[in-house]
Amino acid sequence: MEELSFIVGVIGNVISVLVFLSPVGTFWRIVKNGSTEDFESLPYVCTLLSSSLWTYYGITKPGAYLVATVNGFGILAEAVYVVLFLIYAPRKMRVKTGILVGILNVGFLAAAILVTHLALEGDTRIDAIGFMCAGLNIIMYGSPLAAMKTVVTSKSVEYMPFFLSFFLFLNGGIWAFYALLEHDIFLGVPNGIGFLLGTAQLILYAIFRKARPSNDTISQGLLEQGFQK
Repeated sequence: MEELSFIVGVIGNVISVLVFLSPVGTFWRIVKNGSTEDFESLPYVCTLLSSSLWTYYGITKPGAYLVATVNGFGILAEAVYVVLFLIYAPRKMRVKTGILVGILNVGFLAAAILVTHLALEGDTRIDAIGFMCAGLNIIMYGSPLAAMKTVVTSKSVEYMPFFLSFFLFLNGGIWAFYALLEHDIFLGVPNGIGFLLGTAQLILYAIFRKARPSNDTISQGLLEQGFQK
């Protein structure tokens, strides 16, 4: 069972790396065009925080080094994406992203590490970190919901990158299986939810990938998304 768990964990690491790298095409487009257009920074800010806490969880929990290593890579990748957002986003989005980074990636992360490290110990500390990681993982998987709404309203999948949805689907499935083998509820619950949300995104992509929306429909969908910022 330990050997199977290790193999599944390694596969999970490979898929997670692909998840972290899947937005590269999107950010190449952003750099090439010199604008973030209507892409949202929230998924990348949340994933950066999630990767940071999962790294802390993997370091704290005995035997969870596979979780720590892949999320350490995630910290590097997501930090690059967030920096690019801060460079190329319009002023309003840049200010919003900066505030989110300050609150979540600096303030909340520092508070979480200090409180759990100084006030808790042993299994209690691991459980507290696990609860935070699970909650943030659900947010990470749920953050494309705004993009899913835009897909439905605009009948266009332009702002819901296929590879990100596909690898989130794979990532949720393999880590849910790994969690089942390891009896780790903190990994299992959010990744099970991620698997279901990834499935929903792929279904939407299959429905609307060949649709040809009118300009009015696209404008309406993007306008509604703009009001959410």
